[in-house]
Amino acid sequence: MFYLNACGIVCALGDSHAQIKARLFAGESGVAPTDAWSAGRMLPLGRVASELPSVAHLPPPQRSRNNAMALAALAQIRPAVDAAIARFGADRVGVVVGTSTSGIAETERAMRRHALDGTLPGDFHYGQQEMASPAEMLARELGVGGPAYAHSSACSSSAKAMASAARLIKMGLCDAVLTGGVDTLCAFTVAGFSALESVSAAQCNPLSANRKGINIGEGAALFLMTAQAPPDTAPIALRGWGESSDGHHMSAPDPAGVGARLAMTQALERAGIDAAQIDYINLHGTATIQNDAMESRVIAALFGAEVPVSSTKPFTGHTLGAAAAIEAALCWLAMQDDNADGKLPPHLWDGAADAALPALNPVRRGAALGRPLRWALSSSFAFGGSNAVLVLGRTA
Repeated sequence: MFYLNACGIVCALGDSHAQIKARLFAGESGVAPTDAWSAGRMLPLGRVASELPSVAHLPPPQRSRNNAMALAALAQIRPAVDAAIARFGADRVGVVVGTSTSGIAETERAMRRHALDGTLPGDFHYGQQEMASPAEMLARELGVGGPAYAHSSACSSSAKAMASAARLIKMGLCDAVLTGGVDTLCAFTVAGFSALESVSAAQCNPLSANRKGINIGEGAALFLMTAQAPPDTAPIALRGWGESSDGHHMSAPDPAGVGARLAMTQALERAGIDAAQIDYINLHGTATIQNDAMESRVIAALFGAEVPVSSTKPFTGHTLGAAAAIEAALCWLAMQDDNADGKLPPHLWDGAADAALPALNPVRRGAALGRPLRWALSSSFAFGGSNAVLVLGRTA
């Protein structure tokens, strides 16, 4: 069993469990218009407004807003992580995280300066944009000596990081792993998705006939994973995962969803359950024409039309490499003891179902199971055909 003992999360909904849950279950989006990363063009983005920790104490290659975001998530669970280090030893604790931006924003600022006067800022270091930076930084911050590395496979990054963390424990290489993902907004990402005509000028509208693309967001979610159940929180574990590769197109999913279905069935098989036992599905739900079409067909074929589904990207924006971990964290929050009625994350959209797609069961605002949420499945489908699916289960 791979228990998720503690969870730190920072996203557009807030920087505490209480704030995030209150806004999530009330159906209050954290996405808001800004032109901070798209000069002269207002776009709805999932921006983190919280003050972030200083990175001044870090070596120059690790001083980035991305790493500050990771430190903010770590701060929420630092006592539990420190206790695991004391219990197992520093060399038995690893760090595996997912990211897709790392310190690209710092490089953008440096290049703007260079364009003006031909010099780079004194605090700039090219290492800030290395993908492994958040993993190395967290390992250094904690003083741990176990494996420390990052996954960068676009939107599936942090799901793959969590699967890798479970493998490290299963192989006996670690007794505890800090795992999850972090990504921060930058102009490069906003411009890139805009060039693909994938960015919506309004709040994203997944599953709708009127959907026009994604809202980009930022945030971090970190879990302390061990093989032991937590002593003072609900026993929630990563029960299964599935990974596949479409090999179809660099930015478009396989319309038949063969790889997506394979990842889902692998996750169910590892969890030892069948599709009918899933209580709730957190969709990848990007609100792009092709993803929503593919995903809804796969869900309908494998799970039927009754299982409650929602995309939480209208709440947080699409947080790219951090998306899978943040969405797993939202499921984790919904599985806690204080949600005995099983309230579910609602699906924010205009209600205009696309008649060309199979009918699903989007969660209405205020909907609840009437019992605790025990099994949740969360999907992530990335550029390059990289698919990853997580199954979280409550064991008591």
